[in-house]
Amino acid sequence: MSHNLDTAIVQKANEWLQDPIDKDSQAKVQQMLSNEPEELTESFYKDLDFGTGGMRGIMGVGTNRVNKYTLGLATQGLSNYLHQQLGDEAIKVAIAFDSRNNSQALASSVAEVFSANGIKVFLFENLRPTPELSFTIRHLGCQAGIVLTASHNPKEYNGYKVYWQDGGQLVPPHDKAIIEEVRKVKLNEVKFNGNDDFIEEIGRDVDRAYLQQVARISLGNEGKDDIKVVFTPLHGTSVVLMEDAFNTAGFSSISLVKEQSNPDGNFPTVDSPNPEEAAALKMAVDQAERDNADLVIGCDPDTDRVGIAVRDHKGQMRLLNGNQTGAVVFEYMLSKMAEKGVDLSKSFTATTIVTSNLMEQISLNYGVESMRCLTGFKWIAELIHRYEGTKKFIVGAEESYGYMIGDFVRDKDAISGALMIAEAAAYAKSQGSSFFEYLADIQKKYGFYQEHLISIVKKGRSGAEEIAAIMENLRSNPPQTLASKKVVELRDFKLGEITDLHTGEKRPTNLPSSNVIQLVNENGDITTARPSGTEPKIKFYFSVNREWKSGDYDEMEKSLREIIQQMIEDLAI
Repeated sequence: MSHNLDTAIVQKANEWLQDPIDKDSQAKVQQMLSNEPEELTESFYKDLDFGTGGMRGIMGVGTNRVNKYTLGLATQGLSNYLHQQLGDEAIKVAIAFDSRNNSQALASSVAEVFSANGIKVFLFENLRPTPELSFTIRHLGCQAGIVLTASHNPKEYNGYKVYWQDGGQLVPPHDKAIIEEVRKVKLNEVKFNGNDDFIEEIGRDVDRAYLQQVARISLGNEGKDDIKVVFTPLHGTSVVLMEDAFNTAGFSSISLVKEQSNPDGNFPTVDSPNPEEAAALKMAVDQAERDNADLVIGCDPDTDRVGIAVRDHKGQMRLLNGNQTGAVVFEYMLSKMAEKGVDLSKSFTATTIVTSNLMEQISLNYGVESMRCLTGFKWIAELIHRYEGTKKFIVGAEESYGYMIGDFVRDKDAISGALMIAEAAAYAKSQGSSFFEYLADIQKKYGFYQEHLISIVKKGRSGAEEIAAIMENLRSNPPQTLASKKVVELRDFKLGEITDLHTGEKRPTNLPSSNVIQLVNENGDITTARPSGTEPKIKFYFSVNREWKSGDYDEMEKSLREIIQQMIEDLAI
């Protein structure tokens, strides 16, 4: 054994050489102790964090990995908390899982721990989309829900996402309180021996109830017979329900990318199953070019994100970002509702602090209140819960390709999002236009908004330290100019303060604390820095907008991209 190994790490690893750790896992730990010091360090240098939304990490043995034991600790802590909160009340939880390697086995293990704690479990019979889990919690009257997924992360990852009884992910006060309970649990206290009497499989009945709700979001049928859609599930869960949803909604021409339609946790046709990345949608775009399709739709493995490509003003397939797609969805929905005479006076839309201001402008144009929240749809769900009965939620969006249509799902939903996107595209085509021209008209009306995202990967212990240093430097030593314009405002969401850098005056953000920094220059251009909550990354978001006075779409886009490039160079990232 290497003398360089940290003694605390060795001690933690030795604890995994005894019960209740299974023999195969013990053998892997022994192998790392003998021959793999770097892997041992990464696997044991810390405990995998149970964060405010749950857990996500690389699969494997060790305290810093996703496995039966780390998820068992989390589930025992959550079980303890549910019993504390609900006393003698009969407790029910729903569990779903995606197409990742080990997801089904981990879901079964989690179900066993809940059942051993006397908690009724509704376990999906097979893989299902994450938004269906959110729906199921309220549909079956559960107090909590779990989905085993790592969303769009690489194949090595898996995760454990926790939902509360409103169908939204955990928010205060429950998030911090559950973290405290999880930290108290010792491995020998986890009840791994399940009780089958408390586990019930669910499936098609819930699918039908969910799809009935999805069908109700439609605002019109114009052009649905005429639009051609290519759809890829990227080896994920959307293949279970998406075609049914499209058929029920009246679309007649939906073709699958067959090579990507088999659920497979190795994601064999892509490097990353992330519809935010052009490479992930390449097969679908190529098929759309061959078939002369109007629209490409691709979902991530757990079906909460949707990426699209549409024909642009030159007839070429062009990928749109989450902000551009969201703007069309907002304009289509609100204009249709206004046209139908729907009273929008007590309604609201919601976006996050890193999402384009364009959607706020669209909402205000229709007299609809626009609310802002921290990154993550759990905060949009929290707004819905807070205003339930007094204000009606219409639509929410996040720049990272997430959309929530109505409130029957309390998380981003790629199935209802995809249907509304396709409906807007069909409507535009029926009017002699297209989805892309619809977007261009919006930008002429409200201003041309251009956004850009850079993600910088910093893996492991040293990466986490680097990310912390970058954030601290921006906080204490912000750049004086961005794109040749003075930085006039520093928004520190961790401290909850917005500072006028000219006068020094401060005002509150009025949002919960989050490790996010925003810099605003004289032109109103916004740069945001935010460490990812689920991946070893720091993300930089750039947003600029200008009035569209002259030039074509490409010229306008190019001029704003040049401004963003200046901002990137000024940050030296």
